[in-house]
This record gives sequence, structure tokens and C-alpha cells, in this order.
Amino acid sequence: MTMREFLRLRPAFFLALAVLMAGCTPMGIQPDQADTPEGALAIAESSGYSDTALRGLLSTAARYQDADRHKDARTILRSEAFDKAQGDTLNQYRLLAMGSIIALDDRGWAADFADALPVDQFSKYPDNRQTQAARLQTSTFEIVGQYLKAAQTLIASSPIRPNGGTLADNDRIWQLLKRAPDSQLNAAAQTAIGYEQQGWLELALSLRQPGVTLDTQGRTIRQWQKNWPDHPAANPLPSELRLIITLSEERPGHIALALPLSGPLAEAGQAIRDGFFAAFYEDDKRNEGTKTRIQVFDTNDQAFDALYDRIQQTKPDLIVGPLDKSALAKVADRTSLPTPVLALNYLEDGQSHPDQLYQYGLSAEDEARQIADRLMADDRTQAVALIPWGDWGDRVESALIQRMNQDGGKILNAVRYDPNENLRKTVADLFGIDQSRQRAITIEHTIAQNVEFEARRRQDIDAIVLVASPTIGRQFNPLFAFYFGGDLPVYSPSTIYTGQPDPSRDGDLERVRFTDIPWMLNPDNERRQRASAALPDVTQRYGRLFAMGMDAYALSSKLQLLSQVQGSDVDGLTGTLSMTPDGLVRREQGWAIFQKGVPAPLDEPVTDEPADETRQDAPSRDAAIDRTTPAPATSATAPTSE
Repeated sequence: MTMREFLRLRPAFFLALAVLMAGCTPMGIQPDQADTPEGALAIAESSGYSDTALRGLLSTAARYQDADRHKDARTILRSEAFDKAQGDTLNQYRLLAMGSIIALDDRGWAADFADALPVDQFSKYPDNRQTQAARLQTSTFEIVGQYLKAAQTLIASSPIRPNGGTLADNDRIWQLLKRAPDSQLNAAAQTAIGYEQQGWLELALSLRQPGVTLDTQGRTIRQWQKNWPDHPAANPLPSELRLIITLSEERPGHIALALPLSGPLAEAGQAIRDGFFAAFYEDDKRNEGTKTRIQVFDTNDQAFDALYDRIQQTKPDLIVGPLDKSALAKVADRTSLPTPVLALNYLEDGQSHPDQLYQYGLSAEDEARQIADRLMADDRTQAVALIPWGDWGDRVESALIQRMNQDGGKILNAVRYDPNENLRKTVADLFGIDQSRQRAITIEHTIAQNVEFEARRRQDIDAIVLVASPTIGRQFNPLFAFYFGGDLPVYSPSTIYTGQPDPSRDGDLERVRFTDIPWMLNPDNERRQRASAALPDVTQRYGRLFAMGMDAYALSSKLQLLSQVQGSDVDGLTGTLSMTPDGLVRREQGWAIFQKGVPAPLDEPVTDEPADETRQDAPSRDAAIDRTTPAPATSATAPTSE
């Protein structure tokens, strides 16, 4: 159930709840007895939180909800009054709590609440309330990332819901199961009871093999249908799975790969080409020969609009490329594209383009948006940011601020910097240290006396966004502690990591959280290990671009899937890949944190982290070094789309 759907149904829902609660309690807390939620709680406490008093509180909370006063309802429902609620009182409490959790989109409350919420909770209500309870329960699990429980709720409630067993219902169950971790699916499969639950779990697990090809997926789905012919998911099969079967039989037979293989972008183009062919040969080996033919074109020193016409004469089913942004702009200027194009870069925001143009790349804007999302998930709603000057930095800043605003957060201060300037002053500006000093000077002038003063940073900052190379990041991070910010978590894009563990140097990045592609964060990945053994030089120097090439090949057979099935995605080496309605491929990367100078996985949101005493205490003020002439970024730093 989406937030928009919930808001549309909300008035009728809470009116029904109020009627239900009125029937459950003979004696509520009346408005003339308590005008505020605090007053209602005080009255209930005076009676020792008796069951009658708790029911009165629930009636009051229901009236608040009916009046769209969910914050007041939350004050009552999050109180200790219901810690020992049992039976019907507990059931009604849970129903009301789920209503306000969803209405307020309160993820913190949801995280605490969902852990104690049984999957069969919806079945404990009268028949005419079970459908609505199941919807709220599913959304409550989903809002905190408990996707398996959300799917199990939908599966269990399918017989009682009007749309149970429909294509839309099966599509939603499938998308939830796809997002559940392997470990949870495997554990659930061992204990699952019931034909429907067992069948769904077997279907989800059968398609979880790493690097599985489209052809193999198609065969697996058909075999599952034969094994479970009467299962609700077998007819109708979820839209994504139906399309996989079709695409496995209609994959591109001829692909034109158009990249700069000479000139200034040659090394990048060659790395992408090598990754593309590595994925092709994997596919070819698994399927004992594919019918796909790849033809390579060098785009250097050629007008791509003319090259497109020449490539089209070879009658390809798909063109992969160009890499250069200006060449992509030429493609976008065309009125139509008879042959679809998977470009390896992105157009400027707002630039129009013809149908059948898909865009994919290692976008810095994607990472900025993911940093904003992570900040909000970690309950760090007000951040400051350090971003280098330049067009690239402009795009990062714009994407970061826009997504923070969309998510309900705020970038309090975005300071642009030149790595060759005084970095200490840059951090002082970021934290408002100079304003603190100026306030002290103003006070001295006002009272005409000297005052004792210690500079302070602004106190409304929840986190720092550090956009920098490893070399510059190692200089900035200790300065945060020097200027009273050692207790603030630091978030960075992939540019902060060279791609090679370096504990001695990256000790200066201790506790920095950063987002990066799975290729970099999972060095034990089997596909990475095979590629690294075959091509050690290119995979080490240009690992991110090599992984991009491998994912470009994976996308070549799944463009129709991503564009036609809402919520579908591809588990790639550059992230989980999905597509917007405009044909832009979005990547959801992983997260890591530097611990003792080495990246460690950081999967779950961190909402209450203690101050980092190590960073807080060092360097000392007297020993701090003014590093104003940093070395250039290492060549292994992530190249991003320009």
C-alpha cells in the first residue's frame, strides 16, 4: 500500500477505527477530562494503567487520528502505558499504532514496533477489518526494510483480500521477496508451512544464483511452473517473470559496441570493452554457446551521428555506446532512433531525447542521491558538505541538495573548496567557527570589556558529507576533530577509496562511511576473482570501468524488462540496477566504513552512534598540521561520468 493510497483511504479508515474503539471501551477519557495527550496519559497513570484506562487511551488516540492529529496520537501510543497490554487491548493498540506509523512515515517508531509484530497479526481482527489491517501491516514491515515479513503478510492474507491472487498482487509479492536477503529466505524455506508460502519461497530462491543468465532464468521459471501448477503465482505469473521468459527467447542477436578505443579516452573505452566481453564469454560458456554476435566500433575522431548511420547499415539489434557526453548529445538531437541505444553516460538534466535511448553510467549524481538517502535512513537530517569546485562538483551539490530536500532533510552549509587552498580555513568555514569568533568580538565591543572565549562549531549539524579524493580526504578527516566535529559521522562517495586496501594511509579516514559499487566492496566475488585472474592489470587499474562493461552486457538483454516492469531490477557489479520511465538506469550501491584503515561492510542504518573518541581527541590543537598543498588523487580513484 503506497502512502498516497493510504492518505486517500485514511478518513474512512480512522472513522471506522473510532467506531470500533467506541464499541470496545465502556469508559473513555473524555475531551473535557484531558485536553492534551499528556493529560490523557496522566489520567491513565493515576489509575495504574488499568485495562479500562488503556482502552480509554486508545479511544482518545483514535479520535486524534480521525482529526488528523497523528503526532498527538503518537504521544499516547509510544508511551510506556502499553508496555504490558495484552489480548484485545494489545491488538487494538497495534492497529492504531500502525495507522500513525504509516501516516507519519515514522521509520524510527516502525523499527521498534515491527520487531514485535507477528506476521499473522491481521487475522486477530473482525472479518471486516482484516483486509485493512493486512495493508497497514505490510506497509509497516516494508517501511523498515523487513521485506520478507511484508511478503509473508500479503501471501497469508491473500484469500481474504479483494485483489488477492491477482496479477497486481503477485507482482507486489514478487518485488518484496526479491528485496529480502538470501539468509532470510533460506531460513524461512526451512520452516515454511503451507503450500502458498513454500511455493513462493522456492521460486524466489531458485532465481538467486549469482551471475545466472537470462536463458537459465527462463528455464528455471518454466520448470517451477511445471512443479507448482496450482500455485497462485503460477497463474498469473508475476509480470517480471513472464517477461523474462519472453526475453530469454528474444535476446539481441547482433550488438554494436561503440567505444573510444584510441585517443584520450582510449584506456577507459578499452576497460569497458574488456568487461563487456568478459561478461559475454561467461554467458557463452554457461549456455554452451549464445546466438549473440558483437561488432566493435572505435568512436574516436568520428562524428557519432554519422557513425550511428554507418552502424545502422550493419543491422544491429542494439547499439551500446557512446561513452562521450558530447557524442551522446548528438544522439539525443535525433528525432527518432530506429535502432535502440544503450548510452554509457547521461545527458544533462532536462535535455529531451527520442524513444529507445537508454542511459547508464557511473554517475556522481547517483552517489550523491544515495548519500542523501543514507543520511535520512541514519536519522541525520541536517548535514554540511565539502565539495570541490568545478562542473563535476556543481552536479554533485545540486543532486545532493535536491534529494535531501525531497527526503525532508537539509544541507545546512555547502562549502566549495580548492584542494590547493588552506584546508583548515575551509573546515572552519564549514562549521561556522569564524561566526563564533565574530560573535565574541561583537560582545566585547558591546560591553567594552575583554571576555574569555573558546570557539565553537555550530550545534545543529548531524553529519558531514565529504566529497574528496583519498589524498584530500585523509587531510580533511583529522581536521574535523580539531574543529570540534569529531563526534559527527562523515559520509563520502566512492572517490574517497582507491579500491585497494591501504591500512597505513587510510587510518586517517577512520570511521568515514562511503558508498561504492559491489565490485569494490566485495573482493571475494567469484566473477571479480575470475576476471582479475584473467586480466589482472586492467581489473586493478580500472576496476570500476571494467565492472561497468560487465553490467552493460547484462543490461543489453534486460532493457525491455527494466522499462516495462515497474520495480524490476538487475543485481549487477556496479550496484542494483533499475530504470526510470525516461530510460535512465539508476544504481543502488553498497556501503562500507573504514575500520583500522580497511573498508568493512555497513549494511544496516546506524541511527544512534556514540561519539568517535579517537577522532575527537586527535590531532591536538598544538600539534595540528596545516596541510595546504595536497598531492593529486591517485590514478585508481573512481572515474565518473563526465
